[in-house]
Amino acid sequence: VYNLKKKKKVDSWAYFKRNEVECLIRLFHSLMGRTDHNKFRGILHSIFGMTDVMLMNRVFSAFDRDNDNYINAKEWVKGLSVFLRGTFEEKLKFCFEVYYLNGDGYISREEIFDMLKNSLYQSSEEENDEGVKELVDITIKKMDYDNDGKISFADFEKAVREDRLLLEVFGPCLPEAQVYTSTKSSYLMRELVRVCVCVCVCV
Repeated sequence: VYNLKKKKKVDSWAYFKRNEVECLIRLFHSLMGRTDHNKFRGILHSIFGMTDVMLMNRVFSAFDRDNDNYINAKEWVKGLSVFLRGTFEEKLKFCFEVYYLNGDGYISREEIFDMLKNSLYQSSEEENDEGVKELVDITIKKMDYDNDGKISFADFEKAVREDRLLLEVFGPCLPEAQVYTSTKSSYLMRELVRVCVCVCVCV
């Protein structure tokens, strides 16, 4: 079982300049000191265009390292550091953690079904299920290298390294690829400040 929270952590604060960290911490405290699910979903939707509530909740969980259902200042900055400026390896681990919905360290067939159905269809009508099941079978066949019926981190890593388009195969949980440039990253930092201030005012 791959448990990201037990792995030795790299100091991700370095991905932001000191003045950016200070700005983010001030911004965090303007959001009443702690950020809950609703505020965080508002940020993900307003700035990054995310609309999938299931995945937004899982992104929240990936940020919430101490599992207290709130994001503290350290989690806020470290999470944004990987989210916006992390290495490919860090984003790989981040996406995997978002995708194993029940926290057991594996992506099960049932979880793949739920994520693909949620991502592809707005309704929960049963006639869509057969098509989703076929996609699940194709995905398992392509990514389950040890043939145990579920996707481990080793499976996920191998598949994504062979085809990087599979990084967000179960739904978008990172900013779009073009934001990884330094110019776009700086733009997102400015937008983050602007939108979060608006969120704070509206609370």
